[in-house]
Amino acid sequence: MKDTEKYVLVCGMAKSGIAAAELLHSLGAHVTLQDQKQREELPAEALALEQAGIALYTGKNPDEIACQQDFIVLSPGIPCDLPFIAAAEAAGVEVISEVELAYRYTPCPVTAITGTNGKTTTTTLTGEIMKAVRPHTAVVGNIGVPYSKKVMQLSEQDWVVAEISSFQMEKAKKFHPHISAVLNITPDHLNRHKTMETYIAMKERVFANQTAADYCILNHADELCRKMAEKTAAQVFFFSSAEELECGIFLRGKEIVIRWNGIEDTLLSTDELRILGIHNYENVMAAAAMGICAGVDLDTIRRVLKAFTGVAHRIEYVATIDGVDYYNDSKGTNTDASIRAVLAMQKPIVLIAGGYDKGVSFDDWTKLFLGRVKHVALVGVTAPQIRASAEKFGFTEMTDCETFTDAVNLCRQKAEAGDCVLLSPACASWGMFDNYEQRGDLFKAQVNAFLQK
Repeated sequence: MKDTEKYVLVCGMAKSGIAAAELLHSLGAHVTLQDQKQREELPAEALALEQAGIALYTGKNPDEIACQQDFIVLSPGIPCDLPFIAAAEAAGVEVISEVELAYRYTPCPVTAITGTNGKTTTTTLTGEIMKAVRPHTAVVGNIGVPYSKKVMQLSEQDWVVAEISSFQMEKAKKFHPHISAVLNITPDHLNRHKTMETYIAMKERVFANQTAADYCILNHADELCRKMAEKTAAQVFFFSSAEELECGIFLRGKEIVIRWNGIEDTLLSTDELRILGIHNYENVMAAAAMGICAGVDLDTIRRVLKAFTGVAHRIEYVATIDGVDYYNDSKGTNTDASIRAVLAMQKPIVLIAGGYDKGVSFDDWTKLFLGRVKHVALVGVTAPQIRASAEKFGFTEMTDCETFTDAVNLCRQKAEAGDCVLLSPACASWGMFDNYEQRGDLFKAQVNAFLQK
């Protein structure tokens, strides 16, 4: 392999960094794995790598060693504006993302899905469609399975379906999926990207290297996505929940209709799906479009779509207790996602909101509270911002909760038969949890504990 005997620095000791370090070590590279955490804070998986011959560099940024490397691999959580990165690049050291590293060893076609919301559902569904015809399809990326962990298990006959975040594209260079998709664009991660222009540019990198032999799936109903058709060299396949398209896949009443290559066909009715809401119909259309572009027959796509029940932490039904329905939408880490969750509920809502501050406005979300939300349990550093935003629209039924557990207990007290309790924080989990999965799992565990009482 081309990385034999090279000196490589991998930054970040979460799942992606550990997987990248293991991949490079298996290829014969001299690997140093770095993290700002002290040794006693590191996961056991990282400490175990030291016994395998991977050097650990902990407790600080790698300013002293960055320029001594052949190249550097960044985990998604590492900001790209750190001084050691600029110094390394100025010294001629290539800096790439973990996704870029894995892509360079991928022997098979790649489908890459990005967007602000719907990525995990669409990636999971696309993965199921591809597995129906290529059983060894790898579903990887931002979905929780590091791309680097799976890449060496692939052959030319396989397929990769990757959920791609804006962070993962910051240092992508040769990344070239055969099929790309941008589902939607709304403000998110502005604390890192600083401007919407930069955020959009990171999303557009998913199709930057595509050619006329490739496909790009875009949301015609989203103006920012629609304009991306002018920027890609790939064949554009539009989907739309808002209007009929001359060419693409769209919603006509309850029917999902395909017009492609001169043929019109009804894929299925939304009544045949087991996931609900316009946002999920958009996810279904995007996944179906990717299946079509990959050559999967419509009967197979229909069968998979009808069987799909959704993904964990995305408007996930947990239980009904004393006539109150509990829903886990911990993956609602931004306002657009939580808007969709609030609109999907058909009952009065007792809501858990708040978390890490990503530097965005909550107004579009909180203005929906009146008439829909009975009470809000506020948590995290954004609690004051959410309170102030809601009060601008006349909503005052809110309680500040010291802990997440306090918030769940409060919701049980406030909810009455016929209501629903919804965890949809509109914020990332960082600062209170390691990730949104941990947050959602705690919510589900606490709700299920209510069943035992």
